[in-house]
Amino acid sequence: MFSFFKKKKIVSHLRLTGVIGNVGKFKQGIEYSSQEEIIKKAFSVKKAEAVAISINSPGGSPVQSHLIYNFIREQSKKNKKKVLVFAEDVAASGGYLIACAGDEIYANASSIIGSIGVIYSSFGFKDLIQKIGVQRRVYTAGKNKSTLDPFLDEKEEDIQRLKNIQLELHQEFINVVEESRSTKLNKTDVELFSGEFWSGKTSLKLGLIDGIGNAEQILREKFGEDVEIKKFEKSKGWLAKKLSSSEDHADKLISVLEERSIWQKYGF
Repeated sequence: MFSFFKKKKIVSHLRLTGVIGNVGKFKQGIEYSSQEEIIKKAFSVKKAEAVAISINSPGGSPVQSHLIYNFIREQSKKNKKKVLVFAEDVAASGGYLIACAGDEIYANASSIIGSIGVIYSSFGFKDLIQKIGVQRRVYTAGKNKSTLDPFLDEKEEDIQRLKNIQLELHQEFINVVEESRSTKLNKTDVELFSGEFWSGKTSLKLGLIDGIGNAEQILREKFGEDVEIKKFEKSKGWLAKKLSSSEDHADKLISVLEERSIWQKYGF
C-alpha cells in the first residue's frame, strides 16, 4: 500500500484561557456555561484519536472548576476519547484542578503548576470609617448574616466557620488530584497540598505532570508528523462584542484590576 493512501490521524484541540468564574461586568473568565458547547463539539469529532486541551489559568471559582473538570471527564468516557492537557504559562489552583481532567498532563519547563489550596481575602475598614465620621448601620434577621463584614470587628467564630468551609473545599480539591494522578504522585518531603506552586520542571519530578513539551510537539510525537489538529475556539458573539465596546472606562479598569490581582500571585 502506497504511503499517500494512509489517512491522517485527527486530534481535537481547544483552549481554556483566563481566570475561572465571573470576572468583570461581562463575564470575561472561564465558566462552565460558556465552555460547555465548545467542549462538547471537540469531543463529538468521531474520527478524532484524542482531545487536546491547552489551559492557561491562575484559578478562580472552585465550583466552576469542578463543573468543567467533571464535564470533560464525562465527555471523555461517553465518547471514549483520551484527554491530553497542556499547561501554558500557568495551571494553578482551579486551573490545575481542570488540568487533572487529562489522562496525561504536559507543561513547559517554566510553567507554573500547583497551588492546591483554597484562599479567601478581604479588607477591614472599621477604623477608616470611624476616622472619616461614617456610621455603619446593619440590620439582619439571622445572627450570622453579617459574617466577616469588612466594616465590623472580626469575630473568632466567623473566622472558624470560614476555615471549616475552606478545609472542606481543600479536601475536595485533594480528592480530585489524588484520584486523577493516582500512583503518579511522588509524595516525598514536599507537601503537595500546601498551596505551594512549582515550575513545570519541578512539577514533573513531583508527579503533578507527565512530561515537558508544548501541544503541537507532543501531538506530533504521539500521532505522527502529519497529524491533523482540528482547533475549536469559542467565538465572541455580536451582542457580547457590542456590550464590551460600550463598557465604560471605570468598569473596564475594575475588571482588569480584578483579573490582574489573581494573575500576579504567580508572577504574571
